[in-house]
Amino acid sequence: MIDFKKIPNQDKPRERLYVYGSENLSNEELISIILRTGTKNMSVKEVSLKLLESIGDISKLKDIGINTLVKIDGIGRVKAIEIKAALELGRRVYVNSDNIDKISFNSALSIYEYFYNILVDKKQEYFYTVYVDNKGKYIDKKCLFVGTINSSLVHPREIFKEAYLLSASGIICVHNHPSGDSSPSKEDKMITKKIKEISLIHGINFIDHIIIGNGNYFSFYDNNML
Repeated sequence: MIDFKKIPNQDKPRERLYVYGSENLSNEELISIILRTGTKNMSVKEVSLKLLESIGDISKLKDIGINTLVKIDGIGRVKAIEIKAALELGRRVYVNSDNIDKISFNSALSIYEYFYNILVDKKQEYFYTVYVDNKGKYIDKKCLFVGTINSSLVHPREIFKEAYLLSASGIICVHNHPSGDSSPSKEDKMITKKIKEISLIHGINFIDHIIIGNGNYFSFYDNNML
């Protein structure tokens, strides 16, 4: 096992980042900084190398869940959570989610561009509802369902319950197709029809339902299906 105490300070990952900048550190060094410590039998450097060896490609790290991470030698529950937190923070920085209140909610393209960065790498379907006031100003967004979108999971009750709690006047539904094809399925059409019917009863404007694929999207409103 490598004794980190015997490594000169200038060669330690934290010191190297301070002197040379994060962009000049290796993947192993960056992971070592996140993990901070090793285990009783392995140094943090060795744990980091084990992690990289297990995933093969650093880009795959974003798709690995906590339950998979803890199976890697030297990665316990706490370290797995720290890794996932670091990845999510980085994603949020680059997605710049604070700008959602600046997008145009009468433009399917602008909504697609915002949510694409959130949903592009998801392996399951995520169903979001965006809530706006009577002037079309953003109030909030909620991820209401995760999994295979179907009528038993996507219940309009949850969509409209949040609308009442937020005093929203309008809603926009957004979900992804992990297959990459944004064409609406029979189930998508049925759910959209059901939401539309209930929105008319409750007097809440159903503005659009947008399906996000890989570099493409489908707008029910733009296709005269609302």
